[in-house]
Amino acid sequence: MALDGLVINSLVKELSSQLVDGKIDKIYQPEEDELLFNIRNNGTNYKLLMSANSSNPRVYTTNSYNKKNPIKAPLFCMLLRKHIQNGRIVKIEQPGFERIIKITIESLDELKIRKSKDLIIEIMGRHSNIILVDNEENKILDSIKRIPLSVSRYRQVLPGQKYINPPSQNKLNPVDNIDEKTFIDTLLNSSKSELYKSIYSSFEGISPVIAKEICTRANLDIDININHIDRKDFKSLYEIFNRLFSQIKNNIFFPCIAIDKRLNKIIDFSCIKLTMFNHYSFIENDSINYILQTYYLEKDVKERIHQKSQSLRKSISNKLDRLYKKSKKQKEELLESKSADKYKINGELITAYIYMIQKGMDEVEVANFYDPNSKNVTIKLDKRLTPSENAQKYFKKYNKLKTALVEITEQLKITEEELNYLENIMLSITNCESIDELDEIKEELIKVGYVKGKAKDKSKKNKEKNILKTAPYEFLSSDGFKIFVGKNNKQNDYLTLKMATNIDMWLHTKDIPGSHVIIRSEGSEIPESTIFEGAMLAAYYSKGKMSSKVPVDYTLKKNVKKPSGAKPGMVIYETNSTMYVTPLEEEIVKIQNNVEVNSEE
Repeated sequence: MALDGLVINSLVKELSSQLVDGKIDKIYQPEEDELLFNIRNNGTNYKLLMSANSSNPRVYTTNSYNKKNPIKAPLFCMLLRKHIQNGRIVKIEQPGFERIIKITIESLDELKIRKSKDLIIEIMGRHSNIILVDNEENKILDSIKRIPLSVSRYRQVLPGQKYINPPSQNKLNPVDNIDEKTFIDTLLNSSKSELYKSIYSSFEGISPVIAKEICTRANLDIDININHIDRKDFKSLYEIFNRLFSQIKNNIFFPCIAIDKRLNKIIDFSCIKLTMFNHYSFIENDSINYILQTYYLEKDVKERIHQKSQSLRKSISNKLDRLYKKSKKQKEELLESKSADKYKINGELITAYIYMIQKGMDEVEVANFYDPNSKNVTIKLDKRLTPSENAQKYFKKYNKLKTALVEITEQLKITEEELNYLENIMLSITNCESIDELDEIKEELIKVGYVKGKAKDKSKKNKEKNILKTAPYEFLSSDGFKIFVGKNNKQNDYLTLKMATNIDMWLHTKDIPGSHVIIRSEGSEIPESTIFEGAMLAAYYSKGKMSSKVPVDYTLKKNVKKPSGAKPGMVIYETNSTMYVTPLEEEIVKIQNNVEVNSEE
């Protein structure tokens, strides 16, 4: 799923119709690799988003952009404001059929002389970049990512350097007039043997999905060896290829997103019909900008959350690793301390048979009168000690282990509670759907002392204590009961301790980190089918998500208590029942769709 040459081609044509002759009113840089231009053209305001993010590089106009801008604009943003703010867009083009967009802008310099600049957006995965170039001198003014000699020997992207196109891959431009012989010869000379791979490795701007689509339209196996294709099939393949790119040249596009509704999952998107996905549903729109915004909006949020949570996840992960080792060691010590009685027995047997033992003996074999069958037992002795001192040594070891049993049991309980808490935190980070939710988790970790940071002043903290800034998941059961699922500990505590009434149902995975789930009863008896759906959600939003037969405890909320001094999200409960469920994604999507079905009714 990427912006290939076809999508860039359709996008450039649409952007040209919207933005050429437009004035750049404002320039912002909300992220270190992302720009937002406010452009005014023909009485309409447009927001043009450009991102060189290594995971989601993209360009499109958007009507739903709400990121905050930094108080102090980054240097690249300041440079763009100096050179092209208030400038007029005169041309938008795609060099060749590459994943590159060049926006040419005319603006006045300090001497009021009209100058032309090129803003070049290179959509190339981790090598993506946004570069401002002086059009007349072809010199780089600056870029959103600087590439020195130590990173690339082929080309440096630095102020003052000549702009050089990205390395050529010696591919043919598919919108050129390629005849049948050239097409076939090019494929036969490809370094790839599989048909679809030979297509995308031979022609500019063709992604694997487009190569597969061409094979599908020609009724050919995508993985067939290129040398096993006969003349008739090559002819059919060429006709499909030629027809597709004739449509592209004539601006005939079908922007769409293929969706698996069963799993509520995006499969792929393109600017052409993806007949290979005809068994899926489609979102279709005349605007490729709309398609790109729809696809990238959620994907970008997830990527930003992943990036911004990296240090937090690493810190928690390191703490968990230490706790796992600590827990293992404590369990070993606990196992040893549980064998304390054998040392007591050895001491008593030495005392009973002391007349048989002399100093200097390594061991003694005596009848064990504690054994029902009075079997003989061999007791190790320290030959430097007297028989009485050997007995005392065993009694001393017994007393030490007996005391340790109580201490280690208590320490292990503390360790397990800490493990459970931090595993819940890791799960909460995974469940995050917004930066605000991530900030809530970070605030909690600062408060409990796991992460360094500036704590909020007490007056503000007290005001915000019972305020929920972010919303938990909300579902509707097939029987019409509302089900709420917490995404983090603050939401969990709110749902269980503030929102739920005593007659609501509370659910949580048994001995597995997970979310609190509340089923609102509204004074009615909750049917078994709704409890099952609540249990499915509890299992799905837990560490047991990928497991089968996940145990989920459920009880009335009145049976759930929070111990004094317990960490956020930690509760105890009693008189519960347990249900075993396998959290299937299709079943979760059905529950999610209940809201849509009920709202339509």
